[in-house]
Amino acid sequence: MTDSSRHQPEDLLLHERDARGVRRLTLNNPASFNTLSETMLDALQQAFVAIAQDDQARVVVLGAAGKAFCAGHNLKEMRAQPDLAYYQKLFAQCSRMMLAIQNLPVPVIARVQGLATAAGCQLVAQCDLAVAAESATFGVNGIDVGLFCATPSVPLVRNMLAKQAMEMLLTGGFISAREAQNRGLVNRVCALDALDAQVDELVNAILAKPRHAVCTGKALFYKQREMGIEAAYQLAGQAMACNMVHDVAQEGVQAFIEKRTPSWRA
Repeated sequence: MTDSSRHQPEDLLLHERDARGVRRLTLNNPASFNTLSETMLDALQQAFVAIAQDDQARVVVLGAAGKAFCAGHNLKEMRAQPDLAYYQKLFAQCSRMMLAIQNLPVPVIARVQGLATAAGCQLVAQCDLAVAAESATFGVNGIDVGLFCATPSVPLVRNMLAKQAMEMLLTGGFISAREAQNRGLVNRVCALDALDAQVDELVNAILAKPRHAVCTGKALFYKQREMGIEAAYQLAGQAMACNMVHDVAQEGVQAFIEKRTPSWRA
């Protein structure tokens, strides 16, 4: 496995921007199967921080170069420093990056063209939406080397039923893209040559909606999920009331009444 720390951050993670507000991030270390080295984690964190501060950003597409989407942490890098303090720091760094995805005001779509395992599968689970090629496979197989995938289990069990997640975590078994879709890990599955078209379909659907409603909706979605039902309803009701008095909702409702296209879609 190639030590990805030799690469510069700008090489490890490609960042493309377009005038519509689409931000495309590409894990770019195929020689190491796009492992989440310390350098890669730092590059992703910096990219998400920058996007969070970009008022023109509308949606993020997270993809990867090569045959694998992401093979998880760089085990050679980890084995070189067998120290508890180092491991605590590394997994805290990874968790911050994963939470940065959830805390982004705009949706993040995983474009999964190949293998996604361990923290790579976690990365897919953490994204808001995911589209996978039929050839992609998913697993949390740290158990195969004696390491239970504890941090990947956090978003995994928030994507699929507990026993389905536990089976993957305990056995290290892989599932196909179709099975990942059946379990709720990915939204869509398609042929590899149709992957970009499927991703763009979701991107375009999001771009057709007002940014304010999308951003506030994403924040509410994750916050209420961790609450009891009464508190969740109270928070959601307040969020809807605030959304309703905003200009975009007032215009959208008026346009519906008048049977015309809202101005923000013009």
